Amino acid sequence: MPKIEIRKGEDLEKALRKFKTKLRHEGILDDLKNREFYEKPNQRRRKEKKAAIRREERRRKEAE
Repeated sequence: MPKIEIRKGEDLEKALRKFKTKLRHEGILDDLKNREFYEKPNQRRRKEKKAAIRREERRRKEAE
């Protein structure tokens, strides 16, 4: 679990923003979003394969 240091006199809103940024940076929010609903292993593999194909197409397009 990420931790943040709250300085004396620091606004709660600013501390919360720091915490959310740290969560996003560590990928925790993405992980929670992916685990929100059960995904069959076959669906997961299919989704990962499509993502890999998209990444490869982008790399080829950038190389041109």
